Amino acid sequence: MSRTARRAAPLALATIAALALVGCTDKPDTPSSSTKAGGSGAITVNATDTACELSASTAQAGTVTFDISNAGTKINEFYVYAAGDRIVSEVENITPGLKRQLKVEITEPGTFTTACKPGMVGDGIRSDFTVTGTAAKGSADQKVAKAISDYRAFVATESDKLLAGTEEFVTAVKAGDVAKAKTLYPTARLPWETIEPVAESFGDLDPRIDGREDVIEDGMKFTGYHRLEKDLWVTGLQADSNAIADQLLVDVKEIATKSKSVEPTALTIANGAKALLDEVATGKITGEEERYSHTDLWDFRGNLQGSQSALETLRPVVTERNPALQKTLDARFGELNKLLESHRVNGSFVSYTKLTAADIKALTVSLDALGEEVSKVPAVVESK
Repeated sequence: MSRTARRAAPLALATIAALALVGCTDKPDTPSSSTKAGGSGAITVNATDTACELSASTAQAGTVTFDISNAGTKINEFYVYAAGDRIVSEVENITPGLKRQLKVEITEPGTFTTACKPGMVGDGIRSDFTVTGTAAKGSADQKVAKAISDYRAFVATESDKLLAGTEEFVTAVKAGDVAKAKTLYPTARLPWETIEPVAESFGDLDPRIDGREDVIEDGMKFTGYHRLEKDLWVTGLQADSNAIADQLLVDVKEIATKSKSVEPTALTIANGAKALLDEVATGKITGEEERYSHTDLWDFRGNLQGSQSALETLRPVVTERNPALQKTLDARFGELNKLLESHRVNGSFVSYTKLTAADIKALTVSLDALGEEVSKVPAVVESK
């Protein structure tokens, strides 16, 4: 997950699909209180260290476009929340001076909340946002329908792997077999990383399962994989380690079941593929995610595999609509996969601490090149 725990919206919400695109759009000369969804009616967001100013507070149902500019000195994020702080969509890692674009397809009316998070912490600077009217749902394109079906099957398979791997890991922890538990830890988490956009979308389950120690600052208990990671690599197993392991398994069983009920759209699949690469950029490639075990390259592998698998389901759609982009995607994925696999020894990835500055730079450059191409996919598959 990215830094600290998130409040998230179920990807299964059939009425909401979101995608994030990197781009720049001129800010309208005269702000208004409402805008039509999509097209030229983009809503500008002026994000600073102390403010989050939107050019409109309402929009008609359909594709709502937000053009976000970070005019502050801190890295910022922009969120759109539904009721109950469920994330509809988000854009992370907006560095000072950067402009990002977020397209959110909302087909039903309602009251939402927008938020900027300067410094990427806390509840953010919030304001109400109203969507009126209704819009058509989904697509009649058979290739899109097949992609959605294939992605649901992929998520179901990975969910089963997640549960099986976690069961084995928990058994080792409870048996006090530290060496075995350490070996199983990164592979048990691998399926989680492949379907992270789906897994993260289920409310409080994500921070309980995958929250890092930072969650304590948000008033939550430090549990799940990363608490056991710390026990195994730093402190030694604690008196409550077995209880933590038991709860982890309960939570994983719940999320494995819920993940199979998701009803994605082509947009959420494409958006998730880009989000997985953003996860690598903000957590894995920095060595921040697995701060005790330094097994970050396993997480990198999971996120990259998940992104590629998601886009593979969309291959027929992208190939038909933009064959040149599909060819470039194949090349970029091939390059990054080859580079990542060069850090595997005897079937296992090396510790993140073994990477040199040159290694990290090479991975970053390749990741950025891939991310630039993947960010183009949502616009290709967007409902017409």
